[in-house]
Amino acid sequence: MGGQYRITGDKYPRMRPPRRRGRLVGVVVACGAVLGVAGWGTLQLIDVFTGGGGTASAAGTKAGCLTKANPAATAPSPAVLPKPAQITVNVFNATTRSGLAKTTADELKKRGFRIGEVGNAGPQYDKKVTGTGVLLGPASSLNTSLPVLATQLTTAERRTDAAHKGATIDLIIGNGFKTLTSPPESARALTALAAPKPTATTKKDC
Repeated sequence: MGGQYRITGDKYPRMRPPRRRGRLVGVVVACGAVLGVAGWGTLQLIDVFTGGGGTASAAGTKAGCLTKANPAATAPSPAVLPKPAQITVNVFNATTRSGLAKTTADELKKRGFRIGEVGNAGPQYDKKVTGTGVLLGPASSLNTSLPVLATQLTTAERRTDAAHKGATIDLIIGNGFKTLTSPPESARALTALAAPKPTATTKKDC
């Protein structure tokens, strides 16, 4: 080329388009973000359909669960209790009113109980029972004959004594005694005792 400007040397500048490294990096970051969100969403779907992990399950147990009564699953078996005819009752009068032991023993006999001794209470209880009465028996009677007799005088105090001899139950009449529990109420109490109602429990329904 002529003129004022000349190109000298044996190397010529190469014409290249500007590099686009910034755009390439942006594309890579965006793709990574999309893949991450998609993976997280997939894990959440799997967690929902499979019941969730340990933390979610524990949280669901503590809150948001409904409770339903399930008596049938926890109903206790009927207690094996002796019948009145299998229970011998000693009737003792600890009051100053005469004749209570005899009349009470006669009434218990009408209701099917066997009668043992009848008379005045010993020094340990004589004039010392302020309530309606005390039912006293051996330790083995706590959940057998003692509660059966208690249906006939529901306000009486129940006691067991390891030194109590035999399988008989003592009914010690106290100052607050007026009469035995009425036959209809005693019959209902005895029926409920033989077939107790199921204990109310709850069942988690999450």
